[in-house]
Amino acid sequence: MNQLTTFPDNAQIIAGWSTRPLDCAGPANALTVDVEDYFQVEAFAGLIDRADWPSYECRVERNIDRILAMFERADVTATFFTLGWIAKRHPILIRKIVDAGHELASHGTMHYRAAGQSPEEFREDIVSAKALLEDLSGVEVKGYRAPSFSITRDTLWILEELQQAGYRYSSSTYPIHHDLYGIPEAPRFAFHPFEGTDFLEIPVTTARLFNTNLPCGGGGYFRLLPYWMSTFGLNRVRRDDNQPCMFYFHPWEIDPGQPRIPGAALKTRVRHYTNLGRMEKRLAKLLNTYKWQRIDRVYPIPQARG
Repeated sequence: MNQLTTFPDNAQIIAGWSTRPLDCAGPANALTVDVEDYFQVEAFAGLIDRADWPSYECRVERNIDRILAMFERADVTATFFTLGWIAKRHPILIRKIVDAGHELASHGTMHYRAAGQSPEEFREDIVSAKALLEDLSGVEVKGYRAPSFSITRDTLWILEELQQAGYRYSSSTYPIHHDLYGIPEAPRFAFHPFEGTDFLEIPVTTARLFNTNLPCGGGGYFRLLPYWMSTFGLNRVRRDDNQPCMFYFHPWEIDPGQPRIPGAALKTRVRHYTNLGRMEKRLAKLLNTYKWQRIDRVYPIPQARG
């Protein structure tokens, strides 16, 4: 029986998650890209109806082209967690990612937070996204990342649904305090959430300092805070914890020319637009400072059955 079924209380579930050491691939860290466009982010969900997405200028393809060129120059590979909505409208982009040697993974279909979906709706979303990506790419899609890291204390059932849908790993938890997501007491490094299975959950990286988990795995923190704060955390994890790091960013974060969304609150504008013009240079520096690889070459992802 799955561990999620065994424990009725979410706190007990989290306490029971296995954190046995994993055999990871040497000095490489995991580099990931959440493939979504600027108008699809959770911060704008209250301002932009999903039905209106087709009316917005899509800039994701040109941004991914720049990212692929950057990765080629740095001789790194990455995992691209891609929205089904993007893949369906930009099938050539999917081939570019795979042909360049990167891993294709799922970000769901329409960027819905799990907290706003029933298990049935979530199941339909992840199954259709996986099938679409595999059909377009011709490769197996092994991994999933929940939009806005929406695996929280209240949505732990997501992990069981992912395993049942044929995914072999997830990177959907962030063990920090945040107003939109996070499970601070969850494991900081890759773990097996189920008894008797190899399904893997790989959290975004945090560094432990003063009994607090400090985010250092990319996203808005990497863009908003001084560069040295992220590298301090990454170095600390590699030195003190002897674990690979999980880093992520979005294509729109290297696009300072993206259209501004009217009506956004001040906090949203600060989070979304700050340092867009500096992000690409920071990323280039980071890529050349550490060793990076796609997830399935860093972590022991279980093999497909049969």
